[in-house]
Amino acid sequence: MIGELLPALRATLVTLVLTGVAYPLLCTGLAQALFPTRANGSFVSDDSGRTVGSELIGQGFASPGYFQPRPSAAGDKGWDANNSGGSNFGATSKKLRERAQGDAARLKQENPDAPGEVPAELVTTSGSGLDPHLSPEAVRWQLPRVARARQVAPERIARLVDDQIESRDFGLLGEPRVNVLLLNLALDRLLGKWSPPR
Repeated sequence: MIGELLPALRATLVTLVLTGVAYPLLCTGLAQALFPTRANGSFVSDDSGRTVGSELIGQGFASPGYFQPRPSAAGDKGWDANNSGGSNFGATSKKLRERAQGDAARLKQENPDAPGEVPAELVTTSGSGLDPHLSPEAVRWQLPRVARARQVAPERIARLVDDQIESRDFGLLGEPRVNVLLLNLALDRLLGKWSPPR
């Protein structure tokens, strides 16, 4: 019995050291050496050096002077990175339809000068509830509201939006997109932090 147990224990120990210690250390070391910013969470700082979020995780913006992301179903109030997930409402769900209709009505009221109908992504959550991106079209739809709140010409902000468009990965994966957090930070750099008019 001991003759069978010892080889099994040795194999277990070697496997544990290789897969539980050596491999994670190697991967962590390579990640830190090759792309430390991404390996450490892709944190984003404002101009004062204060960390304001991660470019990989969306966050809510409700002020009219900022571009708003798609809604979030992560956590009770949304944007909870510890409680990532979608609403799990099906396509025929009455709750989903009522929430989307309510969001669409709110967005139309907040964006009276926006062209056309509310883009679908502004009333639907992502699978994680934390998607940091919007399509360029959904960002441009909000542009009149942001320009009015900031009291600047829409063309000035439109150029900033165009500069923030990320292309397809490797030229063919995904769709062109805009990271809402990075866009809002660029907006603050260009025009200063927004505050409600007095």
